[in-house]
Amino acid sequence: MIPLIDKKIILASKSPRRSELLRGLGLEFVIKTKDTEEDFPSEMPVGEVAGFLSEKKALAFAEELQEGELVIAADTIVVLGNEILGKPADAKGAFEMLTALSNRTHEVITGVTLMDKERILTFQDIAKVYFKPITELEIQYYIEKYKPFDKAGAYGIQEWIGFVAVDKIEGSYYTVMGLPVHRVYKELSLWGQ
Repeated sequence: MIPLIDKKIILASKSPRRSELLRGLGLEFVIKTKDTEEDFPSEMPVGEVAGFLSEKKALAFAEELQEGELVIAADTIVVLGNEILGKPADAKGAFEMLTALSNRTHEVITGVTLMDKERILTFQDIAKVYFKPITELEIQYYIEKYKPFDKAGAYGIQEWIGFVAVDKIEGSYYTVMGLPVHRVYKELSLWGQ
């Protein structure tokens, strides 16, 4: 294991994908989450929302963070045009989102916040995702089989829809999955210096 950082890492996320990606860096961590309202100021530029929400999730730990601990929090949003596509409430919402994404390009922005007792750092990474045209039947199949109601934009790129609908990506695949591990690795390796 690469001795990346001499801290006890807390991952402030229930996402199995983020856990998998962080483990892929060879890091050991514990998962702790706090219920945090995912709201943001209505006048906030769309490009700042993911970072704002990740920082909010990290700051929920500010009072109890111990010396030698570091929190990693993240939030991912899908942006189509200038509209944020959140997590769909139901199958109808998921169908509408995926229909809107069909044959179009959208951005996925993942914000990440690293925080210990001394400092806090928030950064964002953006990937552009190109969707091919997808049929109503394909959308219905995906929703019924994968139930993507916990995912921004109603899809997970690592699932079936990513195999059949994604034409190309500009940026990191892992950013779309929910954690830009290349940036996390870089910032953690600089953290103690």
